[in-house]
Amino acid sequence: MSVRGQKLCVVTVLLLLASHGLAAQELLTAPPAQLGLSAGRLEQIGLLVEDAVDRQEVAGAVTLVARLGRVAHLEAVGWRDVEGQSPMETDTLFRIASMTKAVTSVAAMQLYESGVLMLSDPVSKYLPAFAKMDVLTASPDGGESTLEPLRRPITIRHLLTHTSGLSYRFLAPPSLAARYIDANITDGLSQAEGTIGEMVDRLAALPLLHQPGERFTYSLGVDVLGRVIEVATGQTLADYVTAEIFDPLGMADTSFFKDPSEAARFASLYSPVGNGLVKVTEQPVVSPDQRTIYSAGYPYGETQRYFSGGAGLTSTISDYARLLLALLNGGELEGTRILGRRTVQLMTRDHLVGLGVPPGGQQFGLGFAISDERGVTGGPRSQGAFGWLGFFNTVYWVDPEEQLVAIIMTQLYPSNQSQLTDKFEVAVYSAILD
Repeated sequence: MSVRGQKLCVVTVLLLLASHGLAAQELLTAPPAQLGLSAGRLEQIGLLVEDAVDRQEVAGAVTLVARLGRVAHLEAVGWRDVEGQSPMETDTLFRIASMTKAVTSVAAMQLYESGVLMLSDPVSKYLPAFAKMDVLTASPDGGESTLEPLRRPITIRHLLTHTSGLSYRFLAPPSLAARYIDANITDGLSQAEGTIGEMVDRLAALPLLHQPGERFTYSLGVDVLGRVIEVATGQTLADYVTAEIFDPLGMADTSFFKDPSEAARFASLYSPVGNGLVKVTEQPVVSPDQRTIYSAGYPYGETQRYFSGGAGLTSTISDYARLLLALLNGGELEGTRILGRRTVQLMTRDHLVGLGVPPGGQQFGLGFAISDERGVTGGPRSQGAFGWLGFFNTVYWVDPEEQLVAIIMTQLYPSNQSQLTDKFEVAVYSAILD
């Protein structure tokens, strides 16, 4: 279904710098030229999204580009819900999945700054179930894996850098994935019973994929980190991040769960089928091998208590931009400081020196992928840019060299039939004039 010429389907906010009277949660804006950006080239972003919508690669998307602390481009294109003919809007809610990890990582580093925890602390100091774990060891003759004892404890740093030896059930090798399935280890992408504390206790009873600190394995470590935060503070993760990150930064739309009355604000989730899209059910979708479970309905419904520090948050693009602008500015936004400048620098340098690196060759810090001199995927990001992405096709990065923040949010899984996020990145950098 084409959206060309449909006025309500394209909402563009580009541009005027308000001289006074901004509400706490509003983003500061400026004309692109004042920020060293080309207005004409930024318009290419909307055209790229329109084209993807017309070809039914995505239902719609919201995009944001900020430079020098001001937003130059904020645009919604396409449909929040195709079947209901509801247009995408700049305040549409998105399931941000693994973009939650940045929030949980910031929360942990706040506790690091206050002396509540140290990066070298064993996780078992807070979660005793992690004190004695086994590690899978591949058989040299190709037979079944055996178990060996833990040689060193999992630390807070291991959780932040994904070097703990934990995994995800949808990424783990079959022998470990089967154990995760049997123990009902959940990834935070669908409705879950109980609490994160109950889940990580079950996780601690399972073997690790490798010894802690041995290599990078993207994992549930940040969910475990969220539970550490709960134990260390005596609060739920939801209460802590609301009080210490969301409220101070004016992120009023960011939370783990929403009241059912706000369900209509969410972008619907779609999957590619043939040359089109099909809307994903609000009930959990389970892959044939049971390794992948996700749904569109987990962020709202009855009151829930499962706060996934690695995948559970929902947000708007403007809310999330406030967090990223604070990080770009050394931990402070509009007079509110959530982290010290040197702590942000520590988080955004490579911590994988000498270890196996993530797919694509990028480095990894304390919660973020870090671009090396080649860029994350051979693209135009500057060395030292940091960012990550979400399961449902949301992507962000911060480029300190260019004083740039960029975010694109869609709701699509799997996203392997679309190059929209890659094209967005190229369009952002092509708009830089100085």
